Amino acid sequence: MPPNFKYERAVLKRLPAAIVAGVDEAGRGPLAGPVVAGAVILDYKKTPKELRQGLDDSKKLSAARREELYSILCSCGAAVIGVGQADVSEIDSFNILNATYRAMARAVDALGHLVTVALVDGNRAPKLNCDVETIIQGDGKSLSIAAASIVAKVTRDRLMTALAAAHPGYGWETNMGYGTAEHCDAITRIGLTDHHRRSFAPVREHLAGTAIQIALI
Repeated sequence: MPPNFKYERAVLKRLPAAIVAGVDEAGRGPLAGPVVAGAVILDYKKTPKELRQGLDDSKKLSAARREELYSILCSCGAAVIGVGQADVSEIDSFNILNATYRAMARAVDALGHLVTVALVDGNRAPKLNCDVETIIQGDGKSLSIAAASIVAKVTRDRLMTALAAAHPGYGWETNMGYGTAEHCDAITRIGLTDHHRRSFAPVREHLAGTAIQIALI
């Protein structure tokens, strides 16, 4: 079953005046780049049919389809969109989970609305300035979360494509910072950038290897 408005309706049935936002992230697993969160408030009555039928877990959609749906989200007048991110220094300082929570909080704050309930993808609740309901695999169940997943993914992919132009050789324009063979090989050949997550094992192992080589000279 594709994402629908079931979870949003359940909240509105309890709290008719509630403002409900879907929240999701992109970029927890890569070796480089920020983690990005999206938050979306959908007005279901104004949501175009193409969005109601097209929105889904961003990972199930092609890049072109994500871009298309993102464009509709931004222009249809039925969505309020917020984006937040946590950079590599925060990921390395606070760990990826807590950095993700920071990005989510910033995305909700960026909505500019006093959200009543945030529907968050996953099984752990970030600390937000509103009530939180977690939904496992929510990006494939809730229209609002599906919209947030697309916002987060498209935003992060664009960021990584821009970083790829500034740091050629790592393949970020296609691997988006994930630990592909191409990316790991480039780390060995070229070294690290300021955008690599030092707390992640492959990057940490590369640093340890470099330190050992220097010590042996």
